[in-house]
Amino acid sequence: MAKVTKASVKRATIRDMKELGTYKKQYDRIIEIYAELVEQYTRLSEEFAAGGYQYEVATDQGGSKKAPIVATLESLRKDILAYTDRLCLNPKTIDGITIETKKQSALAAALSALE
Repeated sequence: MAKVTKASVKRATIRDMKELGTYKKQYDRIIEIYAELVEQYTRLSEEFAAGGYQYEVATDQGGSKKAPIVATLESLRKDILAYTDRLCLNPKTIDGITIETKKQSALAAALSALE
């Protein structure tokens, strides 16, 4: 499996958005944040798996509570979902938007009809 990096997530996100017709250069800052969140989530997920998926830790009172890494992963999941909504990268949001298409000039239409 290829290593997930911020740069690779950013490239894939831009590619996906272009395919969906939702990419604009102005979204690059949001895409940067989204890519960083996905990279963090991937690294923490690998760390969680390497630790044997320990989802509880002991408390000073003798009980147990949710491990901090689990809480962080849950928070990152919520943030990633929010960003996928904003970037129109999930079925819920892509169905609800209208994608603008550039109108073809009369000359371009005539030339493409010749092909």
